[in-house]
Amino acid sequence: MIAALATRPLVRVAVLATYILLVSWTRALASNVPNAYTAAIVIGGLALVLTGVAVPFDRLGLGRSRLGLRILGGLALAVVLLVPAAARAGAAPVLPAFLAVPAIVVSIGEEIAFRGALYVALEDLGGAPTAIIGSTALWTAAHALSHPPEFLFAVAAAGLLLGLWRWACKDLVGPIVGHLIADLAL
Repeated sequence: MIAALATRPLVRVAVLATYILLVSWTRALASNVPNAYTAAIVIGGLALVLTGVAVPFDRLGLGRSRLGLRILGGLALAVVLLVPAAARAGAAPVLPAFLAVPAIVVSIGEEIAFRGALYVALEDLGGAPTAIIGSTALWTAAHALSHPPEFLFAVAAAGLLLGLWRWACKDLVGPIVGHLIADLAL
């Protein structure tokens, strides 16, 4: 089975996409169970991290070269991701302190899953356009149960921005930092 995943890009994409969507939707549904929200977010985030275990760090975009610039890029991404929230009337929501760790775990897990392992599989299947569009579409679908429908355009825009960064910079550190800061700020 592992050998088939390595040699057949379409099979690898199908398996990864199915796993990622099932984890994301299960996390969203389980978070509605009383007293299960925090555990559902953490377990779901950790389950998404597993998608990257068989992918070399350099293919994921997690190498150590130019780390300072990549973190700085992540800060810039966070600013762009937070502009729509800052432009809204009224105060931005404040994340309760007890959700900080779950937000960190799920941000890292989602980036490793969507712009890491899934991006690599989609890129192997059809190149960068397939990776950017496919990861953005699946990212949006994964958030369909946890976000109101009117917010899904913003989710798609964020996914597209992070996917374009991943392609242009061959980097996953920036998207992780940007996503993490945006989740902690909201």
